[in-house]
Amino acid sequence: MRMIARFFAFLFGTATLVGLLGAAVAGYVVWHYSQDLPDHAQLAKYEPPVTTRVHAADGTLLAEYARERRLYLPIQAMPKLLIAAYISAEDKNFYKHGGVDPEGIARAIIRGKAAGGRQQGASTITQQVAKNFFLTPEQSLDRKIKEALLAFRLESTFSKDKILELYLNQIFLGGGNYGVAAAALNYFGKSVHELTIAEVAYLAALPKAPSTYHPINNREAAVTRRNYVIDRMVENGYITREDGNAARAEPLVVIFRQLSPNSYAAGFFAEEVRRDLAERYGSKKLYEGGLSVRSTLDPKLQIYARKALSDGLVRFDEARGWRGTTDKIPPTGDWGAQLAEMPTLTDIDPWRLAVVLSVDDSQAQIGLQPAKLGGGQIDRKRETGVITAESARVFPRKRLREALNSGDVVYVEPIDTKPGQYRLRQVPEVSGALVAMDPHTGRVKAMVGGFSFDKSEFNRATQALRQVGSSFKPIVYATALDNGYTPSSIILDEPIEVDQGAGQEVWRPENYDGKSTGPHTLRYGIEHSKNLMTVRLARDIGMPLVAEYAKRFGIYDDMLPVLAMSLGAGETTVLRMTAAYSMLANGGRRIRPTLIDRIQDRWGATIYRHDERQCKECAAEGWTGQDEPRLVDKRERVIDPMSAYQMVSIMEGVITRGTATVVKPLGRTLAGKTGTTNDAKDVWFVGFSPDLAVGVYLGYDKPRSLGNSATAGQYAAPVFRDFMREALAGKPNLSFRVPPGIKFIRVNFANGQRTSAGDPQAILEPFKPNTAPPESYSFGTAASGGAAQGGASPVGSTTGGLY
Repeated sequence: MRMIARFFAFLFGTATLVGLLGAAVAGYVVWHYSQDLPDHAQLAKYEPPVTTRVHAADGTLLAEYARERRLYLPIQAMPKLLIAAYISAEDKNFYKHGGVDPEGIARAIIRGKAAGGRQQGASTITQQVAKNFFLTPEQSLDRKIKEALLAFRLESTFSKDKILELYLNQIFLGGGNYGVAAAALNYFGKSVHELTIAEVAYLAALPKAPSTYHPINNREAAVTRRNYVIDRMVENGYITREDGNAARAEPLVVIFRQLSPNSYAAGFFAEEVRRDLAERYGSKKLYEGGLSVRSTLDPKLQIYARKALSDGLVRFDEARGWRGTTDKIPPTGDWGAQLAEMPTLTDIDPWRLAVVLSVDDSQAQIGLQPAKLGGGQIDRKRETGVITAESARVFPRKRLREALNSGDVVYVEPIDTKPGQYRLRQVPEVSGALVAMDPHTGRVKAMVGGFSFDKSEFNRATQALRQVGSSFKPIVYATALDNGYTPSSIILDEPIEVDQGAGQEVWRPENYDGKSTGPHTLRYGIEHSKNLMTVRLARDIGMPLVAEYAKRFGIYDDMLPVLAMSLGAGETTVLRMTAAYSMLANGGRRIRPTLIDRIQDRWGATIYRHDERQCKECAAEGWTGQDEPRLVDKRERVIDPMSAYQMVSIMEGVITRGTATVVKPLGRTLAGKTGTTNDAKDVWFVGFSPDLAVGVYLGYDKPRSLGNSATAGQYAAPVFRDFMREALAGKPNLSFRVPPGIKFIRVNFANGQRTSAGDPQAILEPFKPNTAPPESYSFGTAASGGAAQGGASPVGSTTGGLY
């Protein structure tokens, strides 16, 4: 017995010694590896990189900017089915273990040794959080020890739900997607709450190896892994066997979300917003800050704007003939595969790239570019069509056989009324821009900076400084109206010489047609865009004053006060010109053009708002008989509202009987001004309705003449007309708002004097108080006995005269 007792004592002592030694070693290991462990408590303040999202004014998602596509979702907002899928796939004992799962480790060892057994990792979700946030992915014993230690610390610091929330928002799920919310959206086009069993199982299959389970490139492996997750969900009791079998039978269908501003032809607009955000907050906050941006874009108006401008550019370009194509591919064999690899512009829908398969005098057979599917695969379907000789006649001086050869790669546009037939198209060399703005707030409703953003990201609406030509004249005339002139003031349309100083040639400006027509009203000078009248008027009121008004209207920051600038020799942008005209349309209030209405941070707090008007009474809890709230508008006035209205009335005449009569058939209350620069290098039209201002510019990027006879009324005004036809369709035809104090007098628009209703040249002219033409005129002096016509005494006084 004593021997047995001694033996057991020896075993006990040895075991104790080994235990103590093991504890010491374990303690040392823990102490050693704990020395340089990162501070896990920082996860309490975890703010992962989150996608910045830009929305249109109607809430439509326009663009996203991110280095890691992630939409952070709190655990409370995640559906139980999704959580069940990930726990089944990654860590079925997640809610039971303390950070490391001994059962999972044993299972992994046994299955790893079993021949043909499925390999299964032993890392728990908590360990994966530790690795993803604090450690490297290297496979080493040191890293596994640190991972386990961190897992224990995480479990002691955070709740299970918090750990799971961190995991489900941090994991990489392929395709640039981080976190389950972004993956659900970009793989299936759904929110996490809309996912089916098969879909949540596929997302839960991805953390193991996203590229290995790609839904297109490795479909079989992806389906196998998805079905494995479904089986685990059944085994763990999260779904029934029947639901599991039904989910396994479903095909793996992914819908890769193609979010692009080009969906609304808004590439230029979205890029301008991106630049604005980067300037305000820096690139880190732009790409990681999770900003929610409400832009001012109206998607419908944007599409109208793009079509109106592109149609105008194409009209101009086609009239100059077919230039041919330099891109070619063999028209035999599988032409579709080669054509699919050709770069194409994605923002010029409905144009498509095509290859000419054969051509004769009557028609050309074409093959259309196949669509690219997810994963880089190409649609096997091959579409063909024809370009008839008749549809190719948009290009003058070219027969079909002369214009095209087999193998030519060209753009075509389907003919709506003739299925299978296409028009031949070419990307215009000429470019341009269009801006549509709310004149009362400065909100940019639509912006097109060129024919195609894919072709050139240079935004001609905001970045191109071009001479404005005669579209600047309203600023000169508005300056005069605000400083004593009336619409009926008489100005000479006669040759004028300007001494430009020592060593400079005498400047002799001319009208566009080279003619002079004598004395005319100020209104006539704008309606018919008379250069001589404008220079004479600018000289009389003084160019320093004109320069001051140009600065007030935001056209130039520091305009050179020389007479040539009165004819639009200075350079500015379409956005600035549209904003300037908006200030005339809104009665003279200063506006700041903006593409952004509001910005919120990742937590929903508003950090920027464009509308600075204040409403102190809006915070009332309810109505108790008080007056309705009033917005306090503290914006300064850049011009007297009556002067602004007079200018608007004059510019209505530009459309009614002036240089933009091409717009008149719309039958709408519109005003505007054409602008053509020297040698017709640039053509402009800037105009507005009571609630929408639009600026249009056309010209070559490398300035050259648009043609000897090119005018803004011929090329720019039709773009304005086409846009306004769609933008104002179905809306009431409102009149311009008349400010208090304006008095309408019937005058002859040719000479500015009062007239009767029967005069065919009679118009109702707006006058400020005490500036209307007299009701009668006296010739001679009182001393010579001159009598007033009609015997009546003059009413009011006129600031008219000969200038």
